[in-house]
Amino acid sequence: MNWDYKNIVVAIDGSDAAAKAFERALSYAKQHNARLILAHVVDSRTFATAEAYDRTLAERADEYATEILDRYMDEAKAAGLQDVVRHVEYGSPKVKIAKDVATKFEADLIICGATGLNAVERFLIGSVSENVVRQSKCDVLVVR
Repeated sequence: MNWDYKNIVVAIDGSDAAAKAFERALSYAKQHNARLILAHVVDSRTFATAEAYDRTLAERADEYATEILDRYMDEAKAAGLQDVVRHVEYGSPKVKIAKDVATKFEADLIICGATGLNAVERFLIGSVSENVVRQSKCDVLVVR
């Protein structure tokens, strides 16, 4: 059987698990000569209510997304990858990664960390990676 990945989405949230997922995605993208899509989802649900008290929250979330994706973009380019795309979505990471991002970029592999930044949400309603595995139409690699 031939698994030839052409479009690899890696979920980036700033966590250690996401850094490990990025390293694996980098390796797979080089191995398969694939396009690497660096995806960050700004969880707008989290700050919707808090923004009434702090109007700069959305702006800071955008700055964080740009900063983190720029850093990973530089690393990917330094590692020799030519086809690297940054992509930011807004909403629920659980839904956006598996459905919107994967569909938009015709992903045949999604790579994500086993745990992310939001331990409270993971405890209450399950992890992002668990939902990505359940909802995705392509292969998913969960990196520990």
